[in-house]
Amino acid sequence: MRRKALNFTSKVLDVGNMNDWQRKSPLDWETYVNKLVKVVAVEKHEYEGWVLTVDPISATIVLATFPKNEKGSLSFIMGHAIQEVEILQEGDSDMKQRLAHISAPEESQAYSLEELEKRKKALKTWLETNHVPVGEQGEQGRTLSVAGVLTIEPPYSPEQCSSANEIILSRMQGLLQGYLDQQPPGPAEEAFFWEMPTHNSSMCMPDMRG
Repeated sequence: MRRKALNFTSKVLDVGNMNDWQRKSPLDWETYVNKLVKVVAVEKHEYEGWVLTVDPISATIVLATFPKNEKGSLSFIMGHAIQEVEILQEGDSDMKQRLAHISAPEESQAYSLEELEKRKKALKTWLETNHVPVGEQGEQGRTLSVAGVLTIEPPYSPEQCSSANEIILSRMQGLLQGYLDQQPPGPAEEAFFWEMPTHNSSMCMPDMRG
């Protein structure tokens, strides 16, 4: 039976300007996940909560809190607003499971861990076959990172794609939908690829040719 995702309220805390937090690497941010932290933002605003994730594009930190006798809530603190993050407590196994339940889309909860791993490996292989640079990130490598500019979360459907670049996001969602529609999934009719322009630091992906 599919479990329903927790009904969390959300609020966005957009305050301040760019700071050193954004210069950290994904590996640095990963050390804060599943830990209770205190975040100091601009204008001396302070927030406490359990780190659910850190967005690799914007450096936005997502905090989960569990007030007694109240619904849990998620707070999004923009990366450019963060001045300091202090770890207060390590998360135990129960807290890690609680946080994992929040971050898992309701759709993914219909799959077992083994099924999700199989879906991830199949998609990663397909992307690599089509010359798309792809890696894994997160504590258990559950998130696929495409060329460092797009992420795909379980259960690896178009809806789980995330990128600050709307063009790349739209194209990857279309390619992923085409991949899922194939029975069985296989390589594209003509390989597509990501290329690094010589005079531009941004990644681009040409249209697939039919």
